[in-house]
Amino acid sequence: MSKLLEGKTVIVLGVWNKWSIAYAIAQACVREGARLLLTYQNDRAKPTVEELGNELGVKHFYPCDVQNQADIDAVATALKQDGHKLDVLVHCLAGANHEDLNRPFVETSRDGFRNALEISAFSLVAICRVLAPLMTDGGSIMTLTYLGSTRVVKNYNVMGVAKAALEAEVRYLAAELGAQKIRVNAISAGPIKTISARGIKDFSKVLDFVQEHSPLRRNTDIAEVADSAVFLASDLGRGVTGNVLYVDAGFHIMGLEPPAPPK
Repeated sequence: MSKLLEGKTVIVLGVWNKWSIAYAIAQACVREGARLLLTYQNDRAKPTVEELGNELGVKHFYPCDVQNQADIDAVATALKQDGHKLDVLVHCLAGANHEDLNRPFVETSRDGFRNALEISAFSLVAICRVLAPLMTDGGSIMTLTYLGSTRVVKNYNVMGVAKAALEAEVRYLAAELGAQKIRVNAISAGPIKTISARGIKDFSKVLDFVQEHSPLRRNTDIAEVADSAVFLASDLGRGVTGNVLYVDAGFHIMGLEPPAPPK
């Protein structure tokens, strides 16, 4: 039986360690037969990303600091030189100043706001501009978002604003790139124990609350997010674009709990 991504070339941006959602997606893509390419932010990240990539059979790695346009342009140039046509682009990049996540949102610094929006949101636009032209047979672009884009999540702060911008970008990009048969979607994953998530104050309390109140009465499994990414990357998702796909055990549908019945 053929695999879902057989013959497709997938580039994943944002693999930092083996506990990241980006790595889980990369693993799932390889499992389904994809040819995998990875980027790394800087020389400090390079050894770890290469070690993880080698385990997955990755042959080509590309440096890419998304705050440096020259780096982004260089990825496109290198991909062309290596003879790669892209089918799938997975954007798993986000970042904010730690201090802006640990003080009231109204005290967000100007530089911190700019930094969060540049890394977490504008980077998708900048990457699509140079890599979408390599999707000559159409393709699938996806990014990662979170419920904090539309609901207030304590201590998520400026990241919530950045994710709201990211989701708006998904819709605009989907509209513009659809003529090229390129689909653009976002996955809104429930809270998962990643290293980056630990930077959010009281994150363990978020996990406990979601487990108690989600319809499935549990937290999201990282493999569920990865499998959803495979769906969006594959021909099974060929009619889906401009969407935010929630993979959060149903938590996003919940409002206030109903009152307890009278005794």
